[in-house]
Amino acid sequence: MQTSDPDIRLMLAFRDGDESAFSDLYRRWAGPLLRYLERIVRERATAEELLQETFIRVHGARNRYSPDARFSTWLFRIGRNLALNELDRAHRRMPHYSTDAADSRDSSRPSLSLVSGGAPVDAIVEARRESDRMEARLAELPERQRTALWLAAVEGHPYAEIAEILQTSSKSVKALVHRARATLVERMGDSGRTSRPGDRAGRAAAAGASRSRVEVAAHPNGPEGSRGKEEG
Repeated sequence: MQTSDPDIRLMLAFRDGDESAFSDLYRRWAGPLLRYLERIVRERATAEELLQETFIRVHGARNRYSPDARFSTWLFRIGRNLALNELDRAHRRMPHYSTDAADSRDSSRPSLSLVSGGAPVDAIVEARRESDRMEARLAELPERQRTALWLAAVEGHPYAEIAEILQTSSKSVKALVHRARATLVERMGDSGRTSRPGDRAGRAAAAGASRSRVEVAAHPNGPEGSRGKEEG
């Protein structure tokens, strides 16, 4: 792997004793990795713990690090395997999921600011409901489909890199993203038919609220640990 990748250069510098390089890597990748882990475990506190554990693993591997793949590919693969192991443990413990979970998740969201001349209140409420529906539909996707879609549409990883993270082929990643997109379009269409028709302002606000999640469904030509099956 060429060292033109700045993250690889930082990791090699850290391997050679530059402690500040590790801090730079953390600052560059903690945010994207945390968002990714949250998509897998769907719990902020657990995702934060997994984030720290992932970087602890990176720190511990400094002396044997070899740039065989992009740093981000290696990092996300470590994080994913830790997250899936955590899900396995949680499943064996058979925890009770509180009905307040959705409320606690919502409490971490930024509050809406109402400004003069903005969308009507009912349109903003409808936008929030549309965003919540999208979140619910995303959560229903199989883990591999959800992961492939998130990495491609939101984090902008190429299919080849996602394939390395999921330890599968680029062709399989493309199929996972396609199936995830098709499922979201179908399910959002079903839920949309139950909402109030004809409210153009509400639909526009809803589209803005969830654009980062929906845009992959509108653009079929998206950007290009060993577990699970390719068919998602």
